[in-house]
Parts: sequence; structure tokens; C-alpha cells
Amino acid sequence: MRRPAAGLGLAHRSREQTPGAGAYAAAAGGAAVVTRRISRRGFLGAGAAVAGAAGVAAAVGGGRLLTPGEPGLLLPSGRPLPGAYEVALPIPPVLRPTRTDATTDYYDITQREARLSLLPDARTTLWTYDGGFPGPTLVSRSGRRTVVRHRNELPRPVVVHLHGGHTPHDSDGYPGDEILPVGAHGSGGMTGMAGMPGMAAMPGEPAHGTRTYTYPLDQRAATLWYHDHRMGFTGLSVWRGLAGFHLVHDAEEEALPLPKGARDLPLMITDRSFAADGSLRYPLLDTGMDRPGVTAPYMNGVLGDVILVNGAPWPFQNVERLRYRLRLLNASNARRYRLALDPPPPGGRGLVQIGGDGGLLAAPLAHDSLDIAPAERFDVVVDFSRYRPGTRVRLVNRLGSGRAAEVMRFDVSGTARAPAEDATVPARLSTVVPLDPRRAAVTRTFLFQKRGGGWTINGQEYDPARPLARSRLGDIEIWRFVTDFHHPIHLHLAHFQVLARNGAAPGAYDHGWKDTLDLRAAESAEIVTRFTDYPGRFVFHCHNLEHEDMAMMADFITV
Repeated sequence: MRRPAAGLGLAHRSREQTPGAGAYAAAAGGAAVVTRRISRRGFLGAGAAVAGAAGVAAAVGGGRLLTPGEPGLLLPSGRPLPGAYEVALPIPPVLRPTRTDATTDYYDITQREARLSLLPDARTTLWTYDGGFPGPTLVSRSGRRTVVRHRNELPRPVVVHLHGGHTPHDSDGYPGDEILPVGAHGSGGMTGMAGMPGMAAMPGEPAHGTRTYTYPLDQRAATLWYHDHRMGFTGLSVWRGLAGFHLVHDAEEEALPLPKGARDLPLMITDRSFAADGSLRYPLLDTGMDRPGVTAPYMNGVLGDVILVNGAPWPFQNVERLRYRLRLLNASNARRYRLALDPPPPGGRGLVQIGGDGGLLAAPLAHDSLDIAPAERFDVVVDFSRYRPGTRVRLVNRLGSGRAAEVMRFDVSGTARAPAEDATVPARLSTVVPLDPRRAAVTRTFLFQKRGGGWTINGQEYDPARPLARSRLGDIEIWRFVTDFHHPIHLHLAHFQVLARNGAAPGAYDHGWKDTLDLRAAESAEIVTRFTDYPGRFVFHCHNLEHEDMAMMADFITV
């Protein structure tokens, strides 16, 4: 594989320092060049799409389903919420391979129900990977193959997607490639989706009991994660616990003096709601699970009122007065977070971003806060020596209210460590080789919109019989996304670089290689990508899981 570049050339600039549209044109190869690759008809169509998105947002923004502001509707718990900062942060265990050879590490994971103590005074039945939530963390090396055999002992079919993996189509977790429960009969597969009774049967190759996924991992070091991707039921399955970290390391990253070991913390942030007996609440459209989706009030996303980090409600973590690496993952179904440190360190800029979805940035980028949408990852370094001994530092959510404004707490040690024992953040992290948009073979436009009661892309609810793109391996392509509402858009197979937002420069959180792009209401963005190595059928979709389950997804085919 031609390994992707480490980040964009503008990765070291903040939003305030980012150049305007003219500088973007120079950096990206010139907006006029991109425009010339679009026919007049296509250009006018793109403009109409942007206007249409704004019109849709204005028309439905104040309605019952599409409320103003952040996406989703709160599903309140039926029991008192647990106290904050009473439970120590759990760290998911690292899974050991069942065997290894010269090129490959082999793993076995069993998906099964388990009763876990997420709340201090109740036990909750979850769907789990190997009995825990989050699932066990897989740790791999770039270029060394990882093979994972999943066994399904759950009562429903499952699919496993390695999110951020550069993966062959038969191991990517295509929504129709189900693993049927052990002992199940029949061929599985979906015959339709909510709101789409006429959809063609879902393509795919169901497996009985077990399926083996092969990940070449010919890609950069990065924070990846794996989760369920079953057609029409991803939201339910992830809500019930099917998510875990998969970390990839390489020599370039390991050579940097970044925090390691116990000071490299994976943090999976989720929200959940609980019934009076401690079970999970989720507003299924059909409790028998014969039809996918959620009830009408929750079509725009389900929000929980308990914030979990690595499966614990509002935990605390003891830290020394040293630098720590936080691998931030938003694994919520629909909730967006604006993460900040409270109190901020003297001088501010306490969250130093070193990486994103696709690995290291070219240079560190300091933030006072980070906006993180579902499925996005940000690797940041926090220097706790900037705080006085004994300080209690909260990680807060500026987009939340009430208890949803709290995430977790770091308790800073009262003793200092010698500076020689600390890590550093170099001024340069990785080499940057941006994709050249002047070499794009095609520009495609995709409108993400609520239409006719369903979530659509280019006016169509998901239909695998109608792929929306056919891409040639090795070609550079520009994809333009236009939205009516908040949509975190995820592209399978390839990472991408953000060229522009609303015709101007990328946003403060768009730098580096990404696989998920957070777009707000009535926004547009252009990305540049190149599909390599693997022909076949893949998907792109909104990663608000309720939007995805209710049709905001499309196939693309690489040839």
C-alpha cells in the first residue's frame, strides 16, 4: 500500500491562525482548478445542494424531530443517577494472541451477554466482547497482520467493523456480512429496513457461529476501534456494549518522546440511560427486533444522561505532575462533546493535540477545548505539571447541561517528579505529504438530508442495489459533503484530508488524516482521498447511529 501522509500542511495552525479561502486555494492547489474539473451543470447542482441544505435546516430545525442546537433527544434514566468521581477509571485489558507466527498475530473473541456492575448498586446485562465493556484492547504493529476470529454467542446476528482500518472488503464489516448466532439456522440477512419496505435484499455472506477477520494493518500508527455494524441495528448493538479499542503502533511514533505505558490512557466516552432495575433503556421501534430503528421522537439520535468513561460513570484518575497521553474516543451513538479542562492550566491551551483518526499530525496543535463527534478520535497530551499539587482537574463537556456537562476528573499528585522522568512533545511529529487535489480524477457531491420521513443521501434511503460511487483504485478523488443537520460522516476503507469548510479553510479540528468528519447544520465540506489496494463493496454513512440505522448510508464500489 502507498502509505498515507502524516497530516495536512496546515496542521500546526489554530482556527484563528488558519489562512482564508485564498490561502486555501494555494495550499490545496487552487479552488479554480477544482472548479474546472466540474462541469457547469455539476457546479450549479452543487450550489443548489448547498442552498437546499440550508432550506431544509431552516424548515425543520424547530420541529419535534430536528430540535435546534445539538443533535439527539435525551432519554432519561428511570433511577437516581450515580455520584460523580466515586469510581476509579478502569483500563480495558489488552488481549493476548492465542498464537503468533512470523507474519501474523491470531486472536479469538467471543461475543456474549454478561452482567456487569456499571452502576454502584445494580448489575446491567450487556452484549460484550469477551465479557467486558469496553471490549478488550487489541494492540498491533503497522505492517504486521492481525487475524481475529469472532464467535457469536449472542441471541442476534452481529457484524464487526474495524473503524479506521485499511481493510479488504471481506473483512471490513460490510453490514450484510453477518455472523449468525451459534446454532442458528437459515441464511440470515436483511430483507428491508424501516421506511424502505421495497429495498432489495441485503447482499452479504452470512457465517454460522464464527467469522475470521484479517487485518493487514498496512497503515500508520493510530487509535482505531472496533464495533458492531449490523444492518439496521448498529445503534442498539453499540448501546448494549459492542465496542473496543484497537491500537496500532509503528517505529516512527515509538521513536518520539511521547508519554508511554501507564501514562498512555485510552478513554472511551459514551452516554447511556438506565431503567429502575439497572438495565439499559433504548427506544427500539420494534422490541421484537424484526424491524430496525427507533421510535419517532428519537429519530435524530438517542442521548443518555449517564456519562461513562471506559464503562465507569464519571470516574476519577490519579495522575502525577507529568505529561499524559489521552486517546479520546467518542463512542456515543449521537452525543457530541466539547471537551475542556476545568480549571484550565495557567496560560490555557491545555489540550495539545498530537493525532487524530488516522494517526500523528505533522506538528502539535494546542486547544482550549476539542469538539468531538461520534466515532472521532483525538490523541492529546496534557501536562499536569502545569497544575499545583493536589489540584482536582475536571474534564468537562461544554456542550452538555446538568450532569452531562461532567465527564471525569484527574486528581493531581501532591509530589513532583524529576523533569528527566517526563515525556516531551516535539515541535515536529511526522512527515507531511498532502494529496494534490489538482490530480483529482473526479469530484462527487453527496447531500445528507432528512427527506420524506427518512434520512437520505442524495435523496435516497439506503439501497445496496444503487451504489452512489464507483471508484478506480489509485485515483485521487474529491468528495463534497453537504448537510441539512448535524451529521458525522464516516468513510470506510480510506482516510482523507479536509480541503475546505464552506468554501474556506479547514476547521480547527479538521487537521491530519481523518475517517470521520463532523458537519454541522447547513454546512458543506470538501475532502480529498485515494482508495488503494482493495477492490470490492464498501459503505459510507452518517455515524450518528440512529441516522445510520434509519437509512443514511450508501454503498460505493472500488474497481
